[in-house]
Amino acid sequence: MLIKSKSDIKNIIENGKRMGEILEKLAVLCRPGISSGEIDEQAEKMIIKAGGRPAFKGYKTSVADRPFPATICASFNEEIVHGIPRKDRVLKDGDIFSIDIGMCWPENSRRFIKSIKSKVKGVFSDTAVTVVIGEVSEKIQKLVDVTQQSLEEGIKVAQPGNSVAAIGRAVETYVQSQGKYGIVRDLVGHGVGHKVHEDPHIPNYYDPALESVILRPGMVIAIEPMISLGGWQVETMGDGWTIRMKDKSSCAHFEHTIIITEQGNIVATRRPSESV
Repeated sequence: MLIKSKSDIKNIIENGKRMGEILEKLAVLCRPGISSGEIDEQAEKMIIKAGGRPAFKGYKTSVADRPFPATICASFNEEIVHGIPRKDRVLKDGDIFSIDIGMCWPENSRRFIKSIKSKVKGVFSDTAVTVVIGEVSEKIQKLVDVTQQSLEEGIKVAQPGNSVAAIGRAVETYVQSQGKYGIVRDLVGHGVGHKVHEDPHIPNYYDPALESVILRPGMVIAIEPMISLGGWQVETMGDGWTIRMKDKSSCAHFEHTIIITEQGNIVATRRPSESV
């Protein structure tokens, strides 16, 4: 696990502020009739205008993988994460739609470096939101609300001296208290900052093996509950990226980048209108 420097932390805070503003603007665009491809185009424009570059575009988990082709992960209904935006995939009334997005900021291009007179190493943020499109059932709305609140429960215990296991326990305990939901186990949160994915893994369920992994000031993590109305098992679709619930149940996903400090934590990617 990587402890970030003071300058890294300063840049992650600025990155997160800009990323939160961008994600809020993208969420407002989510309405019946707009395509996920159009939202992706706007996301890339906003990131470049903010002085960053998309963290996910071109991302590969291994050298043999197909690079991710877009700026956002755009996931519909039973898709939990890594959906590929498309111009022919249009949001409609009753959908739930998740946007997962990351940014490297500042972008170390010559143009941008020249404008700030010195080379500053880019840092990464990662954040996600699930948006309801038009009218949805009470059951779907509760799924989204429970998933969002489970993220807040995880954030509350992301304190210096606590273990990574405590985060998973807090998320799992809250979700189980709200009804019968599936907590995805094959996809987890992670460290972030120097890269978009770093150690440690941050599960959304209690793993006693992680009691020994202690949160320390200077650590930066992404907490991201992924919750379904059915089971927890997932499968990868034919495009090689999109992951959906194996039982095709509706699901939701929220994420924030969290900085561990001496005093507690900073939620770097808060959206401007987000209430806690």
